[in-house]
Amino acid sequence: MGSLPDLSRFELQCLRKLWNRREASVREIREDLTDPPSYSTVRKIVERLEDKGAVVRVRKDGKAWVYRSAVSPSAMLRKEIRRFLDVAFDGSAAPLMAQLAQMDEVTVEDLKEIEDRVAQKASQKPRRGKDVKE
Repeated sequence: MGSLPDLSRFELQCLRKLWNRREASVREIREDLTDPPSYSTVRKIVERLEDKGAVVRVRKDGKAWVYRSAVSPSAMLRKEIRRFLDVAFDGSAAPLMAQLAQMDEVTVEDLKEIEDRVAQKASQKPRRGKDVKE
């Protein structure tokens, strides 16, 4: 699949339930939702996910279709996080982190883990410019 689809909040919730199960029918997805809407509403959302290329039908189980995700969780979540950062924080993660800290949603241990991951990622990037001999 080329580009990742734009998903509504409820489409993403249904897709996350599908990721947890790997494969599922509409009924199973609905069972996993907290305070789920009607079966027909969930079926319509799954059909919309199929139209967008986010899920595929893999087989029939009795009368019900069984679906599987056609998009990777990590790629889809990166896209959604980027979209959120762009809309809410003009693309910058620092104000998000500050807001999370202010809300007591991030601990010192969380920040240390993030710092370690950023340092690890930075050390993996090839150096350019004056450090490279030609």
